[in-house]
Amino acid sequence: MCPVSSVDSPRSNNCLPRIVTAVLLFFLSGGGVARAQPTPMSTGSGVRRIEVPPESAPASIEVSISSGLSSTILFDSELAREGVVLEGRERFSLLDIGQTTIRLIPSEGISSGDRFRLTVRFRDEAAPGSATFLLVAHPAKADPLLEVYRRKRGVETYREEAREARAEAQRCREENERLRAERSAPQGLAGLISSGLPGTGGVEGSSDLLKTLSRSPSNALLVRVAFSYRSARRVAVEVGLHCPKDMPPWRANGAMLRGKSGEELNVVQVWQDTPAPSQEYIRVVVEAEATPDAARGPFTLKLWEADGPRTITLGNVIFP
Repeated sequence: MCPVSSVDSPRSNNCLPRIVTAVLLFFLSGGGVARAQPTPMSTGSGVRRIEVPPESAPASIEVSISSGLSSTILFDSELAREGVVLEGRERFSLLDIGQTTIRLIPSEGISSGDRFRLTVRFRDEAAPGSATFLLVAHPAKADPLLEVYRRKRGVETYREEAREARAEAQRCREENERLRAERSAPQGLAGLISSGLPGTGGVEGSSDLLKTLSRSPSNALLVRVAFSYRSARRVAVEVGLHCPKDMPPWRANGAMLRGKSGEELNVVQVWQDTPAPSQEYIRVVVEAEATPDAARGPFTLKLWEADGPRTITLGNVIFP
């Protein structure tokens, strides 16, 4: 087993917090101005709302999907079920076509970046008669609910979006203030772990997670060590990965911590030792927000790289 501190590197440039920026777009209008292409509207509740114009051949609507996660598309018009066509249908474990809904779950065989075209036709004769979706595979995240409107929306839906946008803007302001305050101090829980100082500053370490972890057979790298930690307001997972010399360098670009019931922790930073061509042992620390009474059940950790299909999935992650 490789020691946790077998790789030591400066962290001044690697532990900077990931500042999340949000672009909020909403409007309140009583008019019925036609749009030239589908207009996506994201909300703080995880619901996306799309308006498709009455003109023919609207642009494809991009939807994020992920292995094992459910995505539902809700329409304001009845579907012609026989007119629903999904490319690569055999690569989906579920395709459920309802009167006004489509629910799908990709199988474990899809890879990050895979694209599938979904075409739907509507039963009435109103325009547009069809809509096209481009399903794009992501390593860990999926759009849970997409609402598609062909007709003019009511004012109340715009008001709801405005309320959600204001709440999201306030959350982002609070998050940015917290991140700015942290920049003048050691970089949180991940900073202590990367410095080899667990057990200080109110950090509680767990037993070796390798005894209980479950590993996906499609993992890109071997897991050599794994530990979990908890502080007053944060949790963290540290993993040591083996990268063979003949394998291209691997760098973690993002991470997800999902609970048994589907809830996700807010990941605030992903830290990794700077990879070198001769480096076979990589340390990665994932830090997330969690109150003392939260994150008490088993979690699944998923790591992915920036521009490649190689992912790492570890199940049964337990925090102290």
